[in-house]
Amino acid sequence: MHRNWKIALPLIFIVASIAAASAMFGARPETQHVPVETPTLLVQVAIAERQPVTFTVQSQGSVTPRTETTIVAEASGRIVEVSDAFVSGGSFAEGDVLIRIDPRNYESALLKAQANVARALTQLATESALAGYAEDDWQRLRQSDPRTAPASELALRKPQLQQAIAELQFAEAEQKDAEDDLDRTTIRAPYTGIVRDKVADVGQYVNVGSELARTFAVDFAEVRLPITQQDLRYLDILKLRLGEPFDVVLSAELGGTVYRWPGKITRSERVFDTTSRVLYLVAQVEDPYALGSPATIPLLMGTFVSAEIVGQEAGELFLIPRHALERGNTLWVVDQEGRIYPRELNIVRRDADFVYIAEGLDEGERYCVTPIDQPLPGMKVRFDA
Repeated sequence: MHRNWKIALPLIFIVASIAAASAMFGARPETQHVPVETPTLLVQVAIAERQPVTFTVQSQGSVTPRTETTIVAEASGRIVEVSDAFVSGGSFAEGDVLIRIDPRNYESALLKAQANVARALTQLATESALAGYAEDDWQRLRQSDPRTAPASELALRKPQLQQAIAELQFAEAEQKDAEDDLDRTTIRAPYTGIVRDKVADVGQYVNVGSELARTFAVDFAEVRLPITQQDLRYLDILKLRLGEPFDVVLSAELGGTVYRWPGKITRSERVFDTTSRVLYLVAQVEDPYALGSPATIPLLMGTFVSAEIVGQEAGELFLIPRHALERGNTLWVVDQEGRIYPRELNIVRRDADFVYIAEGLDEGERYCVTPIDQPLPGMKVRFDA
């Protein structure tokens, strides 16, 4: 009897468990299926609008003077005086005295030359008088004897007179040389400019040809701007051949502030660099040190500047932000239902910020500006109207 219970109890437990599980399964609530909407991506859109476009080309370069000079001594001697402006960075005006060299030897040479001129003048006056006397004597002789033969040039003292004239001209030329040599002891500024480097100073003995300073003019500054062959097609280079410069704006950051200076592209160097394959255009800025307008920030020589060169007019184009295009030439257009579809575009030009489109869009169409990760045609998007 006891043994039968040991066998029956597990079976009863199993049957009871199955019955309880069945009752619980039958009592569970019925599952409700709720449809889940596909999430839509929030994007930024823009409206395609044509607008007139004038192409610009970007470049960079360093500011250099148009005119730069190495000043050398044209007279020998000791430097006895220099101008207060004769320092590195000193500014001067055209005609200002920069340096004086000891003039005493040249003053002595000038006095000698002046004495020679005076002596030659006296000799000429004497020979002129003697020639006049000889002419008078011959005329009286001819009047007394009509058969008198014509007088020779030597009898009329013409050779002596010509020699006196030549000696006077030679003496005057020597005086002019002496005056010029004396004038060269005073070195004057050839233009309005700035001293870049001072090489000589007071007390130094210099010879003819000794370097004294390096200076540059401040009437114009120049910037050599490299332009690639690709960018040249956006510029009207033919204008330069016709002598018509075109506009450029130079800019540089100084002390945290960006300053701009207008200029002109005045010429090209007409040769492609064989290493970099670029053509250099030369920009000029008038009065870079703002001498005519002290309130303007000067454009200092050596400044590294960015340049924006005004190019050709391209007509009316669509300007699309560059980051809005996928793989370079595909734009996602948003239809009236808020779905996106890819559109291949006819690209005229790209720059750092925009892509310029001639065809492939219609006026007023909306397009997606936000870059989308793995977009699919027909994908639903939402945006602020």
